[in-house]
Amino acid sequence: MELQQQIKNRNTIQLLNWGILVTLLLLYAPILLHWVDGWLHKSISIEHEYFSHGMIGLPYAGYLSWTNRKQWQRLPNINHPLSIGLFIIGVIFYLSGVAEWVNLSLPIILTGLCLWFKGIPGLKLQGFSLLLVFLATPTALPYLIAPYTFPLQSFIAGTAAFILNQFGMKVIVDGINLYVGGRIVEVAPYCAGLKMLFTTVYVGLMLLYWTDALSSRRITMSFLSIAIVISITANIVRNTLLTFFHGTGNEGAFVWLHEGWGGDLYSGCMLLLLIPLLNYLNDYFSETPVMPLPEEIKDV
Repeated sequence: MELQQQIKNRNTIQLLNWGILVTLLLLYAPILLHWVDGWLHKSISIEHEYFSHGMIGLPYAGYLSWTNRKQWQRLPNINHPLSIGLFIIGVIFYLSGVAEWVNLSLPIILTGLCLWFKGIPGLKLQGFSLLLVFLATPTALPYLIAPYTFPLQSFIAGTAAFILNQFGMKVIVDGINLYVGGRIVEVAPYCAGLKMLFTTVYVGLMLLYWTDALSSRRITMSFLSIAIVISITANIVRNTLLTFFHGTGNEGAFVWLHEGWGGDLYSGCMLLLLIPLLNYLNDYFSETPVMPLPEEIKDV
């Protein structure tokens, strides 16, 4: 009798889990398809296009959750009271009709589910997956940051002009505008490299987690700092090339690198540089000798 009751409870839990999964798919499948279609065809808003790294991050988050399923099942069933509040917020956001709020309801509800089923231990287990989902959720963050990128825009414009002047091109800088060959090139807020910077940090976090280097503060801070410098440098080179193409009337190359698949290829090649960088840092810090203790401390 007791065995039958256990089997019945287990079947009930499985049905509940499947019911929640199907409900989430029905609610969010159209939204996820809208994101992916917009990222692939660049038909989504400019701000939301900044989160196109979700095309690799969201599947990876799902893969991590799947690989952690046995650990998840072994965790005790604990209902954290905070989950109810997250469910309420998630439902309000979803029903609001505001695009950013609807999008944010996904990581909020997923976090609530982790707390509802497994409490804090479940949240810790799925923490990185939830972080990947949150950082891939399109919001208005790029729009909010754009007004503060003027110093970066000016720096990029000045550096691009300096480089081109070294090659004999006459380039005049006026704030964020470059005048070359009778043409004007503007380093607009959305050309300041924020998208590449977002993607670099996102992919960097994935690489750190994949190589188990995220637990090392020295490797993490060094890697992300250098990665950001590489991203900014790559964007300066890209804007320099765009200015050169536009100034010399090579509109085909300009469009290819600015709006075509050339920009994606350029970003992909830059991201590939992160792999040997992380490998080098892992080797460097693993081979760094530990400073020996002074003799007087050893004797104590």
